[in-house]
Amino acid sequence: MKLTPLGVWGAYPKADEATSAFLLEEGGFRCLIDCGSGVLAKLQTHIDLHELDALVLTHYHPDHDADVGVLQHGVMIETILEKRQQPLPIYAHAQNQEKFSKLDYGKYTTVTAVSPEHKQTIGPWEVRFCETKHPVYCLALKFTNENNDSIVFTADTAWTEPLLPFIEGSELLVSEASTYHPMIDQIPGHLSGQQAGQLAEKAGVKRLLLTHLPHYGKVEDLVSEAKGVFSGEVTLANPLRSYFI
Repeated sequence: MKLTPLGVWGAYPKADEATSAFLLEEGGFRCLIDCGSGVLAKLQTHIDLHELDALVLTHYHPDHDADVGVLQHGVMIETILEKRQQPLPIYAHAQNQEKFSKLDYGKYTTVTAVSPEHKQTIGPWEVRFCETKHPVYCLALKFTNENNDSIVFTADTAWTEPLLPFIEGSELLVSEASTYHPMIDQIPGHLSGQQAGQLAEKAGVKRLLLTHLPHYGKVEDLVSEAKGVFSGEVTLANPLRSYFI
């Protein structure tokens, strides 16, 4: 599995960057994980739109879904130009029916409802889902390939114990780290760097990748917080590199 960050910021993108999103690839299959502000432009620095095979959305906040509409328009244009032959599958929860229904865009994008109760086959992966603790309904994601290698994405969440068994057995945890631990009470529905490290340590993963970063303070301090409680490798997600499992 090849994982490439397209953006790393929470809430809104920095200049010429994007909010937290990832391109996951294996065996020629390409899956976009979240599609917030600035993500579509960054995606096209890696692949053409007609090469995208699937989109998975964790929840319906703008920093995770703002570019969905323009992605649908891009797919429409590439279909009309005969660059794309099949509609783009989108996978998302149906707890917000208004948002969910807009993901079905005629013959250009189709939508499949996902939930913690059912696993989903997406390309070469078995994907499982776990509800997080966030102001709106949100799902963490676990991608597992045929070799039983897995990556977990926390999506947006505050500390919640049910994530621990969901994360266990994974090689890599991609965790949000939206603020610094002394400020955690001021940022509801999110994790600090320290809490991300605690999740990784308690779940027994080998590597921790921090994303959904704050626009204030020194983001390197998030790594220090995590390393204080986690014995494995800790890295800030970097859009200039890819990570391999």
